[in-house]
Amino acid sequence: MSYLKCGYALLCTMFLLVSPLTGWADDAVPEGDQQVELAEGESGNISTEEVYEEGGQSPEELDPVAPDQQIMQEQIDAAASAAHNGWMLVCCALVLFMTAPGLALFYGGLVRKKNIVSVLMQCLFLMGLMTLVWAVCGYSFSFGGDGSSHPFIGSTEYLLLANVGMENGSLSSNGSITNLSFALFQGMFFIITPALICGAFAERMKFSTMAVFSVIWGIIVYCPICHWVWDGGIIGHGKEAWAGGALDFAGGTVVHISSGVSALVACILIGKRMGFGSEPMPPHNLTYTVLGASMLWVGWFGFNAGSQLAADDVTVSAFAATHFSAAAGVVGWTLFEWAVHKKPTALGAASGAVAGLVCITPAAGFVQPMPAILMGFIAGGLCFFSVTTLKNKLGYDDSLDAFGVHGIGGTIGAVLTGVFATSQVNTGFGDTLGIVDGNYDLIVGQIVAVLVTVVYAGGVSFIILKVLDKTMGLRVDEEAETRGLDLSEHGEEGYIWL
Repeated sequence: MSYLKCGYALLCTMFLLVSPLTGWADDAVPEGDQQVELAEGESGNISTEEVYEEGGQSPEELDPVAPDQQIMQEQIDAAASAAHNGWMLVCCALVLFMTAPGLALFYGGLVRKKNIVSVLMQCLFLMGLMTLVWAVCGYSFSFGGDGSSHPFIGSTEYLLLANVGMENGSLSSNGSITNLSFALFQGMFFIITPALICGAFAERMKFSTMAVFSVIWGIIVYCPICHWVWDGGIIGHGKEAWAGGALDFAGGTVVHISSGVSALVACILIGKRMGFGSEPMPPHNLTYTVLGASMLWVGWFGFNAGSQLAADDVTVSAFAATHFSAAAGVVGWTLFEWAVHKKPTALGAASGAVAGLVCITPAAGFVQPMPAILMGFIAGGLCFFSVTTLKNKLGYDDSLDAFGVHGIGGTIGAVLTGVFATSQVNTGFGDTLGIVDGNYDLIVGQIVAVLVTVVYAGGVSFIILKVLDKTMGLRVDEEAETRGLDLSEHGEEGYIWL
């Protein structure tokens, strides 16, 4: 009896196992076909499209997972877009942080104490003034229209920030950055660039003239150069008529060379400070300068890494290159200064950091870490000699070395980008980039871009300043300069000892 029970249980178990398999076999069909009941003489298979036409299930209904996958992909894309835009807003804050307090403290500590308020006021006021100019017309003249149809200056597409709202889509290559995020980020560059020029004519230019000059310079110097380089203009990468164009990741030509050359023109036209060369004019507060340089270093991560307009692998590379170049700039400047003057100084270390940061700006998203270190070290040494030997030999009074650091450092960086740029870091600009990739054409384009920027920025700045000198006057009178711009221009003092 027990054998009968065991046999019966075994048969039941086999039946349960075989039944699902026969069901699966009935359901299994070749991909793209559906079995149907046949009339005599008909083919054994018909396509899923024919089934669907006769009222059968749609492909989506046959694969119920597909809609879920689509929804999941949309959620992933939305999360990625939010992350990219969030990163860009952080970068906006970092670049604005560079102007004030970063640049304000760096420059403020270098002037004499009777002029610190004037420097702080210039940086703070330009944050407001240039923001408004950017909103009214600067963004449109820089990025309006297409580079092929508007090769010299942008169109009026974005005047008064028209077509820049959140509803107007994205501008970034990956489609993740909104137009408004892009406009905000680029506006921070528009703010800091004329502020850099202020270091050349510190302690002697009228505040009113400085404001008017900054507005005019921003519109007719910065905007065209920005459009030429970053919006597919006449020296943008890939422009065959201009020796292949140039690479400028974050502003070597657009920001640093343009401001540095304009600063040199300004300091020559306005003349030397009273007592320059005959009395000492040491920085009044190196603490401010070192703190300002440190803030610039931190803010520069947003300046350079943010220029990728996304949070991706190139962003990481640009971030790393920025840091390594700044570090090498500190060491390079300090070692050269130590060798020449027998003492390393905090001012030298701070200036070296800025020199390294300036140099890597055009190359940050194109070079490997070790070339970034080499570039920073070279910039530290050459900028040291430019603000000491070169300035003393030529005799110009670039008060805070805007040309020596930004003009020279930017030029070094732009040229070396043509040497060290590699597609191993950034594949978005072709299979071969610089000399390290075996391409010798890029460095020609880099040199052409430098020359075009120098000639245009220097020439137009000369004209602007000459006109302002004839109409408003560039310089305060001798009494005001002797008294200090804090009291004569603003009626305030930076330090009141109780």
